[in-house]
Amino acid sequence: MPSAGRYRGNVFRARGGLNGIFRVIPLRVPTIDSLVLPAKVKEFVSFPHGLVLVTGPAGQGKTCTLAALIKLINESSAKHILTVEDPIEFIHPRGHSLINQRAVHRDTEGFASALRAALREDPDVIMIGELRDQETISNAIRAAETGHLVFGTLMTTSAHKTVDRIIDAYPANQQSQVRTMLSESLRAIVSQKLVRNAEGRAMVAATEILIATPPVANLIREAKTFQIPSVLQTGRALGMHRLEESLRDLAKLGAITAEAALEKANDPRTLRELLGIRP
Repeated sequence: MPSAGRYRGNVFRARGGLNGIFRVIPLRVPTIDSLVLPAKVKEFVSFPHGLVLVTGPAGQGKTCTLAALIKLINESSAKHILTVEDPIEFIHPRGHSLINQRAVHRDTEGFASALRAALREDPDVIMIGELRDQETISNAIRAAETGHLVFGTLMTTSAHKTVDRIIDAYPANQQSQVRTMLSESLRAIVSQKLVRNAEGRAMVAATEILIATPPVANLIREAKTFQIPSVLQTGRALGMHRLEESLRDLAKLGAITAEAALEKANDPRTLRELLGIRP
């Protein structure tokens, strides 16, 4: 029955028996506001072209964030949006945009082949569920370079590690060229982790946001991504911030506990300093 809901499941054998993991997929597509993400994220749908990445470990809400971005475009402008997902989770209703959602293994062989075909399907916006391999990454960068707005995900824990992961997907003799291509196509990175709220009843997203300003692009070209955390620290006026700053703000608002924040921090020592906690 259509009203019964949507579910994502995985069944596997273990110790001679069957186990299963099931997840309820909400029928309503989330919004940036309902996910309590920074308002800066809304601006990412206004880029005319380029690459926007949503990153984080598995199960940290990346799919929800991507769905919210697509929903915002669908509600605000008339675009042709093409998504490639494994599997399709949120179903986008008819809005101002035309949305074609393709499922890997059902509608297409894989992410890389779907991206190759996408360039012949005249989309304005492409959403790729996961940049899994070098070919998919290359096709995503190429699409961003040729005038498309491309959204995608990577399983990394911070903005600068995301850049490093992309570069490291290539052989050493190609990395210089890829750095140049990425520095020109990258627009923003949102790295996020879910933290249990202070009441223990829900999850709150803590984020790290990198905007690909000219100084950031220069760091990528010159293989100085280790300096990106310093840019995040000084770029708050532009909407950038480190994960630890987001965790601090959530803790000071009482949305999460200091203990929960420290468990999710990439740099617990820095977070202790921000919270005024002595070692």
